[in-house]
Amino acid sequence: MKPAILRGGNQAAALTVAGSDSGGNAGIQADIRAFHAFGVHACTAIAAVTAQNPAGVSGIETLPPQFVASQIEAVLSAYAIGAAKTGMLSSAAVVCAVADLFRGREEAFPVVVDPVMVATSGAKLLADDAASALAHRLLPAATLATPNLMEAEALAGLGRIASPGDMVAAARAISAAAGCAVLVKGGHLSGAAAQDLLWTPDRGAWWFESQFIRAPRSTHGTGCSLSAAIAAALALGGTLEDAVFDAKAYVYGAVRDSVGVGREAAVLGFSDPAANRAFVSRRPA
Repeated sequence: MKPAILRGGNQAAALTVAGSDSGGNAGIQADIRAFHAFGVHACTAIAAVTAQNPAGVSGIETLPPQFVASQIEAVLSAYAIGAAKTGMLSSAAVVCAVADLFRGREEAFPVVVDPVMVATSGAKLLADDAASALAHRLLPAATLATPNLMEAEALAGLGRIASPGDMVAAARAISAAAGCAVLVKGGHLSGAAAQDLLWTPDRGAWWFESQFIRAPRSTHGTGCSLSAAIAAALALGGTLEDAVFDAKAYVYGAVRDSVGVGREAAVLGFSDPAANRAFVSRRPA
């Protein structure tokens, strides 16, 4: 993808604050891949490093909160950031440090918060006390939160999400508490299609749908990729609804074209969001 040049001659840029995946599937690595697919320059602040592969996470080291903050400050002082996203932040102290830097910048650029709590393998990626900090400190500074069903259950506190109606109730509860838009990802619900619900406080609600891809080679990093793709599309000046649409198209293509990189490893494939829009639909909720 060619660099996306904005009016004025600068390349569009976005910032990701997240953890590093040593296998290159998820986290910072997935975010950079998504940014580049949209032609957006990737700035990074690493909050934690992990030892992992597609089979699981064997180790996590969280960086000092002040150093995470220093990375963000260094980026914001020099780059024209069009959007930011957060992923794995690991500890309450890091969550609070990031929240403090983003609070008050809502007019400068949108912030997408992926509330990464548990890896697909089951490994816990967010300390217990950090969940409260995320809900009460970081989400109020966000433009959009992108929880999966388990994360939406934890944040909404309404019990198990087992239907599209439950997704609506959870999204409304999270949005009312935090004041941000919420995208509840419904990929773990049974059905013929993967449905995601975008709930906004002032622009209505939308369903986004794509067909399930049967037996893909990899789905590792899809959550990170989706939130990063949304941030990239927002950095290009898109509306929230259009950004979610293009991000879902990007992830659909990435899963469909996932490829092996070893006997026991596979990775999401290269995806052109514009070329995959035909595989995604949207409708008002």
